[in-house]
Amino acid sequence: MAYEIKRFPFDGTVDADGHILEPADLWENYLERNFKPRALRICVDDEGFEYLEIDRKPSARSRRGSLGLLGAMGEENLSPSPERRYADSMPFGACDAGERLSLMDQENLEYCLLYPTIGLLWEVELTDPELSLAYCRAYNRWIADFCRGSDRLIPIAQLTLLDVEGSARELARAVKDGCRGAWVNPFNHNRVIHGDAAHDLLFATCCQLDVPIAIHPTFTPHGAAAGIFDWPRQGRAWGEAIWLRAIVQQALISFFSLGTLERFPSLRVGVLEAGSGWVGAMLDRMDAFSASLNIKRASATELFRRQCFISGDPDETVAPHTITTVGEDCFMWATDYPHPDHPHTWVDDLIRYAGKLPDGTREKVLGGNVKRIYRLP
Repeated sequence: MAYEIKRFPFDGTVDADGHILEPADLWENYLERNFKPRALRICVDDEGFEYLEIDRKPSARSRRGSLGLLGAMGEENLSPSPERRYADSMPFGACDAGERLSLMDQENLEYCLLYPTIGLLWEVELTDPELSLAYCRAYNRWIADFCRGSDRLIPIAQLTLLDVEGSARELARAVKDGCRGAWVNPFNHNRVIHGDAAHDLLFATCCQLDVPIAIHPTFTPHGAAAGIFDWPRQGRAWGEAIWLRAIVQQALISFFSLGTLERFPSLRVGVLEAGSGWVGAMLDRMDAFSASLNIKRASATELFRRQCFISGDPDETVAPHTITTVGEDCFMWATDYPHPDHPHTWVDDLIRYAGKLPDGTREKVLGGNVKRIYRLP
């Protein structure tokens, strides 16, 4: 079954985390001249399968035709093949701004915050700070151009923690060019966790520019699990999905445990595409731990309500209860369109989700919170 377009019945709804499929030649066109020979490219192996080339080397993770499935939301056959090519398999609205606006009209979405697809794949395999930042700059210039001309398509800048100074400069440039916020991946090749003071310059820049920063899942190093478990071949997809959520949670906890939110009381920090129902239990445990050790600091729940936000999936059953207990001002939802790890249109699930929320809360979760946090017009 292909992706089914349905109309959502509530006006003012905002997609907090939609995706685009970047054109394959983006980095060849948008990289500065001296980096062009090292551009991200889509190539074809001897058996006819597409793979991603990163800094002139074949990717170890994005290979064997997997790129052709990145826009397969709603499809039943997710088997890669030489015949299924990335550029030929882009669904409606995935790489054309006019089509995306048309899709939003049909589904009754007011705004869509846009995140990359290929941009989620490469940093796991690239440790060069200079090239990583160059890849980010190229994408950010392209997504700003993609969204230009419509205030309903919202570009979000990609940054790297491998170069904090450079990312702070790039954030200032990207915001001036139209980006409304930024995101970083949930790991760090420097092995410095997100809330560490080593990243304070970036957080200070976010505060000065009045834009939020979010942690968005990407491909992550399997080596992060070294000493805990080996990656099994059987059931690998479920294992990776659970591990990814766990490291996103660890990154978020560091903003509390290292005092980052207290150092930057105007910083807005978000977590995307890792579910939201779990956050209540995490905050409960942190508050209980602080109380048991008589730690005299603001409670984790208070800090979360003041400065954090989280985006979940429409099919979550626990999230509506979590929202009413943790605080309605911190939650939002996302389509993740057009990525294939969702079985069908989001509309039916979000109708059920929204039906469990009180009227005032529903308006905030469906769109009001995103508009406020990202300062949308």
